[in-house]
Amino acid sequence: MTVLSEIRADALSARVFPALLGGGIVGLLLIVFEISMAAIIFSGPLAPYLSRGIGMLVFSTFAVCLVTALASGYRGGIANHSVPPPIMLGAMGAAMTLEGGALFMTMAAVVIVSALATAACCLLIGHLRIANLLRFVPYPVICGVIAGVGGGCALASLSMMGLPADWRMAASFLEPALLWNWGPGVAYGLGLFLVAKHWSHLLALVTPVSFVLAAALFHAVLLFLDISGEEATAAGLLFGGMAGGGFWPPFQPGDLARVDWGVVAMRIPDMLALVLVTLLGVAIQLSSIELVLATNQKIEWDREFKATGWASVLAGLGAGPAGHLVFSYSALARRLGADTRLAGIVVALVVGSTLMMGDGILKLFPVPLLGGMLLYLGFTLLDEQLVQSCRRLPWTDFAVVVVIFAVINMFGFPAGVGIGIAITTASFAVRLSRVDLIEAEFTARERQSNRSRSIADRAILLAEGDRVSAYRLRGYIFFGSAWSLSDQLRGALGGDSPKACILLDFSAVSGLDFSAVNTLCGFVRTAHEAGTRVVLSAAPAHCRNGMERNLPSSVLAGLSFEPDADRALERCEDIVIAERRSELLEEGSAGDTVLDRFAGDMESRLDRRIVFEDMAHELRDRLEVRDYTAGEALVTMGAASKGLQLLLMGRASVYDAAGARLRQCGPGDAIDPRGAFGARAAAVTALADEDCRTLTMTPPARQWLEENRGELMLELYGYLLTAEADADHPSGTSRAAGH
Repeated sequence: MTVLSEIRADALSARVFPALLGGGIVGLLLIVFEISMAAIIFSGPLAPYLSRGIGMLVFSTFAVCLVTALASGYRGGIANHSVPPPIMLGAMGAAMTLEGGALFMTMAAVVIVSALATAACCLLIGHLRIANLLRFVPYPVICGVIAGVGGGCALASLSMMGLPADWRMAASFLEPALLWNWGPGVAYGLGLFLVAKHWSHLLALVTPVSFVLAAALFHAVLLFLDISGEEATAAGLLFGGMAGGGFWPPFQPGDLARVDWGVVAMRIPDMLALVLVTLLGVAIQLSSIELVLATNQKIEWDREFKATGWASVLAGLGAGPAGHLVFSYSALARRLGADTRLAGIVVALVVGSTLMMGDGILKLFPVPLLGGMLLYLGFTLLDEQLVQSCRRLPWTDFAVVVVIFAVINMFGFPAGVGIGIAITTASFAVRLSRVDLIEAEFTARERQSNRSRSIADRAILLAEGDRVSAYRLRGYIFFGSAWSLSDQLRGALGGDSPKACILLDFSAVSGLDFSAVNTLCGFVRTAHEAGTRVVLSAAPAHCRNGMERNLPSSVLAGLSFEPDADRALERCEDIVIAERRSELLEEGSAGDTVLDRFAGDMESRLDRRIVFEDMAHELRDRLEVRDYTAGEALVTMGAASKGLQLLLMGRASVYDAAGARLRQCGPGDAIDPRGAFGARAAAVTALADEDCRTLTMTPPARQWLEENRGELMLELYGYLLTAEADADHPSGTSRAAGH
């Protein structure tokens, strides 16, 4: 169903009435909110341009609501700009030293450039499908930024209500003239805050009704006290400088010539911080909607960023700030039953209708009440991000939140965001460096490869296996954790017995940076000087390339790269066996004691081999002899089984679906025993490591032998069961493969 057909269907259904009601209420709330936000941006020297500023913000809300309602993947979503951008824009405007029309047009240019830059970033993120990266923004940074916004909002509200920023003048706050300015606003803001804390379900109804009643009461008191509109304006109780014109358009194209682009360029760091905070705001709002409202609906972040980008393009071209989906208004619309795209369209139309009104309507909005609304917003953000975070977060993370909050309110948003990211990045690096990268550690005595070994070789491995230390690594290896790992590995080199091999298995490593590769190169050099070979398993390509570029050829010659841990362990075993064999040849009979303890196993293996050869001789007349060249498949996974194959000569390796070697088979071993009991697909793959010869028992041959040579088949089954048991025993010498 297309968006237009969906809207048409909702308009002709019972959804239209909740959409009109919910959209109307949310629209009225947004009008009050936009006037409050505009009063923050266009204050001080910009105050004469408040009506134009309201037009800019109202148009932005109209544009983002309409575009988001049509383009978002979430039905019933209401869009607007959140609190941080206006607070940050207000700080930028206060820092400008221009005057008159040049000041207003330069401020408008900052708003437009910021909106279009935000739109470009959102569209790029959506196009590249990297929106999920914003899920990794540290939570303390988000909390600290929002807390800083709350503090700025509270301070801006007090300034709007006439309280001086110099707290040394606190004694004058109780003077009657000043008390009239901030008293009603503070009382109204605290009242809304208490309602939100204790009766949040009533907030949607209380906010518009209370604002209308409080404004009516305020004007009634002015009338009762015989205070004229001019006197109230002069006292700062009502907005002044209204010319009776419209909110839109805020300026003409020719006015752009008055923009001071040098001042705009000076504000680039602040605008970049604004873009970053807006992107964080998009991520926060989408996470909240995804978690609470869209529990049965998948939110495609990339699509939402594209919708935000196009909505911000339209808002920016209309001289308004960027906007996006907002959880609180979307939740309110859903609570009123308006979970349809019609709700966003109705909100856009209600807000847009304000553009056609004259700015004389501002006389109806008392300044203290708008200041109280801002104070309520500030207190809410401070309560959520400071008070409640103190209970939820560990003290280290909460300290980061407090630092960001303090830096933002003392030095501005760019400094706060920068210090927050720097602290959390450093904290993350410290914590990650303390994570043990070694998931498992073992020796070649404790664990051996799947290669089939002779009794003599197995004896050497059990006697000398401690000379191979294997480490299975995990996680992400970076400059901090790499040094700790290198120290641990160097400690292994300095043990009582010299190490023949160090095996590093990277199969569980998610990645490593260049500094980690460089650190590992240093360890490889140290191991080379100590006479220890290093074998790497499943090393990433950039790790191998980095080592090949940074290690001298003499060191690189002793470094081995293997595709998996089994092959790497086999390589280490080969090194130990080769060294010990040469030592045994030099020592002569001195090495006999190593083999003496396995004399029983050797005798048992010889006895079993005699049994196998006798059975093979008797079975040869009824079974098919097959020859395979090196690399040829004896068994192919998924293909029809050829039958049970008894290996007469050569060696073959059995692999699973992932290509990992399960075991290596030698003469006397059985491959795919179940193939003798009926047609079936092979569950493994067996490849000849060298030229092989097998005896193949097909199901018909098995059936004939059971009927005519029952005693021989019982002997064969006993042999196979013994081989199966030996496959799971550390000292076993024969294995039944593919069972």
